[in-house]
Amino acid sequence: MGKKIVGSPEAWEEGSLGREEEFVRVSKNVDDAALNEAGGLQPISIRLQKSLIEDFKMIADINGIGYQPLIRQVLKRFADSEKRRILREKSADMRALDDDNHHDPDKGEGKKAYG
Repeated sequence: MGKKIVGSPEAWEEGSLGREEEFVRVSKNVDDAALNEAGGLQPISIRLQKSLIEDFKMIADINGIGYQPLIRQVLKRFADSEKRRILREKSADMRALDDDNHHDPDKGEGKKAYG
């Protein structure tokens, strides 16, 4: 196999190209609707305490990300955790109901027919 071209996709992915600060600029032609669609995002409006926002900004800064992506991560983690908890509870309820049905003497199990 031949030598990789310096401008290859691999060079971009590994960071040997494109990460120098001199080449960074904010795009002025951002299509917010297309960006939201591509990311599966839906803009919402929410009111939060100023101190909570400041806490998120501080935590985000320490982790080198923006505070809005951090809030998305927190909400996603919470929703995933709650879904798992609910599914575990429902599953336990179903198992308990199934166990009750299999061991219920009134359901005919364990009764002997005498003749």
